[in-house]
Amino acid sequence: MRRIDAPQAGWYPDPESRTNLRYWDGLDWTDARRSPPSAAELLSYEQRAKFEAAHQYVPPAPAAADFAYRGARAENQQIVEEVRRAARSEVDRAADLFSQRARQMQRDIVPLVSDYTNRLVRWIRFAAIVAVVLLVAYFVFQVVAQASLFEWIGDRIDNVTDDQNGAGWVTSGIRPLT
Repeated sequence: MRRIDAPQAGWYPDPESRTNLRYWDGLDWTDARRSPPSAAELLSYEQRAKFEAAHQYVPPAPAAADFAYRGARAENQQIVEEVRRAARSEVDRAADLFSQRARQMQRDIVPLVSDYTNRLVRWIRFAAIVAVVLLVAYFVFQVVAQASLFEWIGDRIDNVTDDQNGAGWVTSGIRPLT
């Protein structure tokens, strides 16, 4: 609601409790509450209204001070308009400055994000390559070690069987002394 459309300040029915009155200050409800006026209060209000109607106040003719007041009022309106224009231009300047800084920050942040992302991707690739190389080396070692172990075990088994048959000396190329 605009201020111009708001009701005048005064006592109105309380929106929270219809049995009481609440004071509207012209902008918002206050905490001041009271009961509705009694018949005596209403009668005194009616009598006062009749008295004011019978004795209407007639303002005096405008004097030079009144014209000065009107001139001052026009000056005040002009000052208010100048202040509004200055405030609007300041708000527009601040909005433009904020927009420029936001665009600059966006330009500054995007390379940082891509730079750190590229670094992270490089480290992940490096770690993956090292892991693959270590895995291949492990498998090669296992194959060589197992082949060597099985060959050694096979040689030992052959030596034991050859010794049992008496052919151990012959196969080794050394002849026994007779």
